[in-house]
Amino acid sequence: MADEYTPPKVWTWNKGGGGQFASINRPVAGQTHDKDLPEGEHPFQLYSLATPNGQKAGILLEELLEAGYEAEYDAWLINIGEGDQFGSGFVGINPNSKIPALVDRTGAAPLHVFESGSILVHLAEKFGAFLAPEGPARTETFNWLMWQMGSAPFLGGGFGHFYKYAPVKLEYPIDRYTMEAKRQLDVLDRRLAESRFVAGEDYTIADMAIWPWYGGVAKGDVYDAVEFLSANDYTNVLRWADEIGARPAVKRGRKVNSQDMKERHSAADFDGIDLG
Repeated sequence: MADEYTPPKVWTWNKGGGGQFASINRPVAGQTHDKDLPEGEHPFQLYSLATPNGQKAGILLEELLEAGYEAEYDAWLINIGEGDQFGSGFVGINPNSKIPALVDRTGAAPLHVFESGSILVHLAEKFGAFLAPEGPARTETFNWLMWQMGSAPFLGGGFGHFYKYAPVKLEYPIDRYTMEAKRQLDVLDRRLAESRFVAGEDYTIADMAIWPWYGGVAKGDVYDAVEFLSANDYTNVLRWADEIGARPAVKRGRKVNSQDMKERHSAADFDGIDLG
């Protein structure tokens, strides 16, 4: 264990600390610079990056298009490593400066939608797809969607940060968050032993929210920790992750705002991209 740290009476910001993300982490909100956001011709404008959180909106939009809905969209890269999320245009859509963010221009005035879960619910309700309109199935979808929203910060900001990104590897936080990550995988594995998808037998926005994080961890796409977490033990998660990952819309959606496809304006933008 490292030498014990004694917190000061009043915390002050060490701008030189924080490791890989020191240049973009700060204890205050708001914009740091003026920068307008680009706009395309389609009804929906997505501003994102293909992180696990960012993939969710792209996956749903591609699933809606695959199902025949009029959900055409432009997707614009927000490079969080360069601080794009603190530009005035992005902060005007999402005061929390986190991706993804969506502008829905189908109404009388543009509607700003932020937080990935809110985007999923907004689009699912707008099109009447991937979310039951009422009853137990709707409640179960929300149960698991909210489970993801509440659990993933421990997986990402906890386990992922201290295992992969922290400038110093410390036993206590790695042990603490590894235990929680494995507990969450066990919760999901037990649920998927009972049903094909997380909310039952139908594919929903809950699957789209959970898959980029937990499917990614189980398959080694996120944090490269399959062996460390004994992820192959979670056989139901792996079965589910493979089924979701094989969907054509998921293959496309996970590429939106990635290094392979920084912008997306039409289906033709996927031509020539290895979808895996």
